[in-house]
Amino acid sequence: METTSSNPDKTVAAFIHLSTFSKYFIPLGNFILPLIFWNAKQKDPFVDHHGKQALNFQISMFLYFILLVCIAIAGVIFWGVHFNLDDPFIISDDFISTGHPRNLISLLVFATIMGLLFLGLFILDIVAVILATIKASEGQLYKYPLTINFIKPTQVGDHQSKNEQFNNIQNQTL
Repeated sequence: METTSSNPDKTVAAFIHLSTFSKYFIPLGNFILPLIFWNAKQKDPFVDHHGKQALNFQISMFLYFILLVCIAIAGVIFWGVHFNLDDPFIISDDFISTGHPRNLISLLVFATIMGLLFLGLFILDIVAVILATIKASEGQLYKYPLTINFIKPTQVGDHQSKNEQFNNIQNQTL
């Protein structure tokens, strides 16, 4: 899907997506740096689209991460509450015993599933940002998968100046 902009700023759009990787070096960098790049060239419809997409995706990924953390904590608490208290529970410097090994199987299965979900979320984040960067550098629009639209995306052709909007309203009422 090609853009309708005659000269989109592909470099800034690509930097918006790449700047989300700053979360690995700067706390909340995946929100701050894309917001700075987006606000610098927000008048360009192409950059505006990519900025909103990048921020929506990062907010969505953050919420999915928080949801997975809450599920993991709830699962560990659930496992701890249903721990069989008839078996001895021994913790020392060299040894942890939970009685029968079957008590740990459900925890290991749960931990494996949660680990795979966290890994999947991480891989989705890396791959989607790289694909979005490539599409932006080619001058194409990109929509991230599994994104919740907190910032309403606009179509590239929907941007109008305030004067154009006012004139359109005036023409409609006449």
